[in-house]
Amino acid sequence: MLFPTIDFGLFFAFSFALIWGLNSHNAAKKLVLLALSLAFYASWNWRFVLLLLASGGVAFCVGFYVDAAAARPFRRLALAIGVAVDLGILAYFKYLDFFIAQALTLAHALGLDLPIGFLNVTLPVAISFLTFHAISYIVDVYRGRLAASRSLTDILLYVSFFPHLVAGPIVRAHEFLPQLASPRRAGDFSLNENMLLILGGLFKKTVIANYLAVRFVDPVFTDPTQFSRFDLVMAVYAYAIQIYADFSAYTDIAIGVAALLGYRFPQNFNQPYRALGVGDFWRRWHMTLSIWLRDYLYVPLGGNRHGALMTARNLLLTMLLGGLWHGANWTFLIWGGMHGSALVADHAWRRSAAFARYGSGRIVRIVDWAITFNFVCLTWLFFRSPSLDAANQFLAGLWTDNGAPSTMPMIVLPLIACGALTQIVPPQSRAAIGSALDNRGTLAQGAFGFALFYAILVMAPSASAPFIYFQF
Repeated sequence: MLFPTIDFGLFFAFSFALIWGLNSHNAAKKLVLLALSLAFYASWNWRFVLLLLASGGVAFCVGFYVDAAAARPFRRLALAIGVAVDLGILAYFKYLDFFIAQALTLAHALGLDLPIGFLNVTLPVAISFLTFHAISYIVDVYRGRLAASRSLTDILLYVSFFPHLVAGPIVRAHEFLPQLASPRRAGDFSLNENMLLILGGLFKKTVIANYLAVRFVDPVFTDPTQFSRFDLVMAVYAYAIQIYADFSAYTDIAIGVAALLGYRFPQNFNQPYRALGVGDFWRRWHMTLSIWLRDYLYVPLGGNRHGALMTARNLLLTMLLGGLWHGANWTFLIWGGMHGSALVADHAWRRSAAFARYGSGRIVRIVDWAITFNFVCLTWLFFRSPSLDAANQFLAGLWTDNGAPSTMPMIVLPLIACGALTQIVPPQSRAAIGSALDNRGTLAQGAFGFALFYAILVMAPSASAPFIYFQF
């Protein structure tokens, strides 16, 4: 069940009406939300609902024990077991065949014949996000950031809540569980502001992202040898806009849907292509993942507490593992390694005497932005390429022009420009428009919302591309 579909529209309308009617009955509301979330997940594959319940059940039991155990060694052992179970599930479904492939390749290079084969494991939807949510709960309880929940319903709902389940944002336990104890009423948040957020997400996905993917980006990345150097360059920039429009659209819709049900999610994007430096980019792009990696990986590795060399190691390891989290492919490891290396350089630059003296100058800031933006766009090439060989073919086409004429559709440039505009529109504009609509009559609000929705339907292409982050 996908967000920008009639099926989800009907599902959410039913859910909203049901939860609105249960505003005064919190226990019943949570049970209904849990049932709705499990039904939402079961629409892909009902068998994996058992996996979701098992992950939530393990998190509940481990959290309860960690909170109750008095002896520190036993608490640490329980934490280790809980995290190992979650990572073991993730490794089995997402990485086992990748590791088997590397073992077979190495054995072949050594002249050995290993008696193993691929398992062709079916990847459950949202397995990575599910794992991150379960781990964050266990670790936060261990660190004393929140008390272990005595309600299995609350933990299962936290793990499975359908707005964030498939592609985030990653909602930390200490951000969400208190909202279950002291809930807002469905409809407490601005209806019009969140309507605009959802409709804006629909526009970014169904118009900008889908057109760029179907009409240009997908064909170019499928066989880059058939396209001109100009087309390859433009496809890199087009994909940068596509992935932003696609992923931010999903989280916009998720945040808006959750708010209408009475729950607040953290912001996940903050105009990332305005970043000055790779560090700034990761403070703006997929912010909930950046914070998760910082708190549960970078800081435990030692953070920046043990000198420049160890800081560089920790940054590089964090981004390599962050790249691997995105998928079992060397392209993701290279993407993560490039960002990790750039973070090391960025970290050193911003602590240098030269930056202290010249870093605030306008020319330096412009150069900083240009380098950051183009670096990020170049690394997306590896993120998007289906294999390392395909990425190398793409890079070869950028280096050596094959003389082919440009076949880029005329619509690509306006779509890139439209996506770029989202980076400079004041973030508070949506709240201002929503507030203005709140003062209008119900009929005017409904007419405005329907007009925007109808315009999006008219502009959207007949073909569509799946949400990029569904595969993670």
